[in-house]
Amino acid sequence: MSLGYAEKLSYIEDVGKVGMAEYFDSPRILQEKIERLAMTIQKSKHLVAFTGAGISTSCGIPDFRGPKGIWTLQREGQALPEASLPFHRAMPSLTHMALVELEKAGILKFLISQNVDGLHLRSGIPREKLAELHGNSFMEACPSCGAEYLRDFEVETIGLKETSRRCFDVKCGAKLKDTVLDWEDALPSKEMDAAENHCRMADVVLCLGTSLQITPACNLPLKSLHSGGKIVIVNLQKTPKDKKASLVIHGRVDKVIAGVMDRLNLQIPPFIRIDLLQVILTQALSIDKKYVNWTLQVASVHGHRAPLPFIESVEVSFLDKQDYKAAILHMQPFRLKRRTMRTRSFELVLRLNFSDGCGCQSAEMNVPVDFKVSTDCLDLEKDVILQKLRDTAMQDLCCGLNAVVERKATLTPKSEATVYAIVTNIFQHNKTSKALADSVCNGDVKRQKEGVNGTGTSGKRSKGRKRKSRS
Repeated sequence: MSLGYAEKLSYIEDVGKVGMAEYFDSPRILQEKIERLAMTIQKSKHLVAFTGAGISTSCGIPDFRGPKGIWTLQREGQALPEASLPFHRAMPSLTHMALVELEKAGILKFLISQNVDGLHLRSGIPREKLAELHGNSFMEACPSCGAEYLRDFEVETIGLKETSRRCFDVKCGAKLKDTVLDWEDALPSKEMDAAENHCRMADVVLCLGTSLQITPACNLPLKSLHSGGKIVIVNLQKTPKDKKASLVIHGRVDKVIAGVMDRLNLQIPPFIRIDLLQVILTQALSIDKKYVNWTLQVASVHGHRAPLPFIESVEVSFLDKQDYKAAILHMQPFRLKRRTMRTRSFELVLRLNFSDGCGCQSAEMNVPVDFKVSTDCLDLEKDVILQKLRDTAMQDLCCGLNAVVERKATLTPKSEATVYAIVTNIFQHNKTSKALADSVCNGDVKRQKEGVNGTGTSGKRSKGRKRKSRS
């Protein structure tokens, strides 16, 4: 069983100071401060963002010190809220997507995050411009060659421990490790060094949704002051660094950033989530060579034993072959075994029924089967295909679109694996800081809104252990 989210994050908050009061600037003062912040960002030469749990609360992920924070509720003996969507389906907030646009516009130079929810990478922040100080619940890393693997499922361990998977590099093959720090683990030097360098270069460090209490991370923004830089803090609670800041804004981060983007005349991009899966067809001739015994498997691209968390079930039918019996696969691994005449080609229709948190109920894929396995690999321009898929999904507002991005074949055993990319979420924020789920061609809009905007935590995340303060 995977460890709870609260347990994974408990090392980054001081449990002795939970339940801090929230403060809100008056509407007039808030607007004035938003204007000042927009001008500060516009004039900046090297803007660095420093984010905490407060930017993810609107994604359904709780913070720690707020009135509904994990430790506040635990201290008061209250039950934690039920899950409204799985942790692995949480989607980036308006603030996450605004930071993506600021980076694309060349304004944001670097982003430092204390969060382990992986939403900055999911949103589209380039890995080379991101320091995840406490790790990423969805990331595995190879200790030998340094390769990183972003998963669509929550990695089952914390504390830089070995997982059940190995590096895909054939020249390496070392056992992978999780990237989330445990209490006794030091901050990773690779992430920390990059964060320190950019803070020293920064003329503005924008602190969003963080209480700035945990050392050594909380001292990073102060490094900008040595070269004349400024610190701006946007948070609902007071922080120990408020006196060092040139501007402190007490307001909801999404609302503040929406106002800033409006004044900068920048659009907040939509979030389009694309997930990958592979369809594997393995075949063998019968002894009399009249029939083909074949196995169809719908599997994760992250390894044969890896879960496929966004698929609930798979319905298999045969196009124009009424004499072939359809099937419904309810259990992972999704596998179907059949025997058919060797000379008969046909087309499979796979209906993928999505899990909670996806933007539509299902998607269909047609898989042609002729039992001719080519030794040639189809290695397409993956980035080009994914971008075209995003553009089409946004234009048509259609979830469930899919495309082939890779095909590989082996002769022993005779099999062919085809990797598909599927649009599983389309989500557009507007500048009033209210998230709007666009209609999807075969989806349930009510389900989409509830799934994204819920504020509950999953059962996995609600059983955190409190640990002693690091500082």
